[in-house]
Amino acid sequence: MEKLSDRLVSWASLIDEKTVEQARTSSTMPFIYPHLALMPDAHLGLGATVGSVIPTLGAIIPAAVGVDIGCGMIAVQTQFAASDLPAHRREVREQIERAIPLSAGRHNRKVVATAEPRIAELEALAEAKGFDPASYAGNWREQLGSLGSGNHFIEVSLDEDDRVWLFLHSGSRGVGNKIAQHHIGVARRLAKQWWIDLPDPDLAYLVEGTPEFTRYIAELRWAQHFALLNREEMMDRVIRQVSEWVGTPVEERERINCHHNFTESEVHFGKRVWVSRKGAIQADVSRLGLIPGSMGTASYVVEGLGNAMSLNSSPHGAGRSFSRSAARRTFTHEQLREAMTGIEFRDTDAFIDEIPQAYKPIDQVMEDAASLVKVRHTLRQIVNVKGN
Repeated sequence: MEKLSDRLVSWASLIDEKTVEQARTSSTMPFIYPHLALMPDAHLGLGATVGSVIPTLGAIIPAAVGVDIGCGMIAVQTQFAASDLPAHRREVREQIERAIPLSAGRHNRKVVATAEPRIAELEALAEAKGFDPASYAGNWREQLGSLGSGNHFIEVSLDEDDRVWLFLHSGSRGVGNKIAQHHIGVARRLAKQWWIDLPDPDLAYLVEGTPEFTRYIAELRWAQHFALLNREEMMDRVIRQVSEWVGTPVEERERINCHHNFTESEVHFGKRVWVSRKGAIQADVSRLGLIPGSMGTASYVVEGLGNAMSLNSSPHGAGRSFSRSAARRTFTHEQLREAMTGIEFRDTDAFIDEIPQAYKPIDQVMEDAASLVKVRHTLRQIVNVKGN
């Protein structure tokens, strides 16, 4: 850990000056307590740095949570070994692609039977919180069980003992994005209304005790739960497809589901604060978590060490070292194919901006995180599913 200022600490050995300056600016907000923590995967974000842990007293910065509220990972350990799997992996990739809507804007044509109880749970939760999610996205029910695009993925992986894991990454989809964008806009409007001078418009905040804050927390928590159930729904579909592929029902040995874009009320350094983790997972002592690499590198099942200076947090992935546009200018389709050698994936140049070389080396990120988590399992993907 490096102390960059009284209110900024960092675990990142690979970090550029623009990212440090963005985090330094965020750390000057008067309600940060006790300090902002940069994770090993930190990189430039909107307003607040991706890969940062931001504890606040009496206020929340909506952009510091991010627009994909509740984005996170889920993994299931199966009873299978690598030797139990059929040789033809393209079959299961295509089965998963048919079972789960992929790419931005894609959703289910109807609410399927497995999603019905989850939809009912979300309807009841929204009613209890006093809002209608359809005011943000009329088709939010059909969005449950869809993946999205960008760095979201579904994978079949093997651990260090060749045991089969199912692994996926997604969040609260379009409805969560619209909820986030609405409240970021509210915070900006209030800052202008009250002549609040901000170092960055995306650091606009909501003050605890106000109607705007209360509504944001209610809708944020709903979106976080939507994201969690969205991953559960997709994982259940993946399990069905893998069961059909292998010809044997999947037996779950372990299931882990964790957010990495979220806010929780927690006690740190003697005070109750709102902890916004924008690209970070909760890593209390013995808490299990998931840290993916890129589409062609290792991912990790980890156990938290409860590091107080990190606000009991750890990185959420490799972290980008090239922007999407820079990656497209720098790398080629052939380099992507080479990076994905031995992995079944949809071979298209649409994924050049997700090439592993566009991310920080995950091995270095995990080395930097050695005081935050310990590794329980190292996973290597053999099948990758992504949306354009």
